[in-house]
Amino acid sequence: MPILFAFYSLASLIHFSHNAEYIAFYPGLPAWMTRESVYLAWLAVASVGLLAIAANWSGCKRIAAVLVFIYGLLGTDGLLHYTLALCSEHTLATNITIWAEVLLGVVLACAAAIRLKRLVQSNVAIEA
Repeated sequence: MPILFAFYSLASLIHFSHNAEYIAFYPGLPAWMTRESVYLAWLAVASVGLLAIAANWSGCKRIAAVLVFIYGLLGTDGLLHYTLALCSEHTLATNITIWAEVLLGVVLACAAAIRLKRLVQSNVAIEA
């Protein structure tokens, strides 16, 4: 899962960076959204991933798995672009960054859910 976590984190950074640097070309974005606000939003998302790493290092494996699950699902926020403009109205690069983040985020969330299930099952087996 660490490799998947790293790939998703990279995809998220690339997508948010693309949003921030090409914000003028993203169709339908609200006027209040700025380059800086996009980077701040990415920091908020990335902080969930950092909390997951911290929880894992401190031995809180279940909490870490839950945080990784949430972190991965946050990747689906890229789909909100399509509520503002059709897929065809976005550039190819925009669509690629959106779908890379979404797909890797969902796969990461699924992997975290499987990890959490295994952690819970192994603990139940120990207690029985």
